[in-house]
Amino acid sequence: MTPADYDAWYATPRGRWVGETEYALAAQQLAAQAGDSLLDVGCGTGWFTRHAAAAGLVTTGLDPNPAWLDYARAHSRPDLQWVEGDARALPFESSSFDHVLSITALCFVEDEQSAVAECVRVARKRVSIGWLNRHSLLYGQKGRGGGRGAYRGAHWRTAPEVRALFDRLPVRNLALHSAIFLPSGSRWAQALEARAPRGLLWGGLLLATAEVS
Repeated sequence: MTPADYDAWYATPRGRWVGETEYALAAQQLAAQAGDSLLDVGCGTGWFTRHAAAAGLVTTGLDPNPAWLDYARAHSRPDLQWVEGDARALPFESSSFDHVLSITALCFVEDEQSAVAECVRVARKRVSIGWLNRHSLLYGQKGRGGGRGAYRGAHWRTAPEVRALFDRLPVRNLALHSAIFLPSGSRWAQALEARAPRGLLWGGLLLATAEVS
């Protein structure tokens, strides 16, 4: 998949609904204020990074793929920062950002434990990290047998597995929420999404948010 193809998916009705629903949940949990700094780990084409910038955050996107970062630079405001780097060894000093965001990017990283620890290390206030949920309809459609399409090779996690990734890290008030319960994006799926409790951990996105101690 090319960066243009990936970004174009977010322009489709279903892709826009998925992306905006996931971002809204993460933004609600981070509770960032305009002017706060935010690092988007595994930013890809920068779709979530651009949304955070539009909300008034001082954003930096990090990704290991230079081609995808080039696309992000070409399709964003000039004041956004884009950094090539590895989530398992972030090229920033400790406590460099108020918040750290990562949406279904660490699912593709070997040694997720190190990546989570790095996200916590460089954050001052909160981290919000999203995984693909093995206890979801999306897993049944896209995740079995090694995954299909853009999901190929992804690690799908359960709630206990996600909580374990934060063991012994300097965080408090770890909370898990979920979204994208019916991944079709139909009118009925969107109606259910609006009414489903976020604490019901059956959605395709499993989001962990914690305060940094």
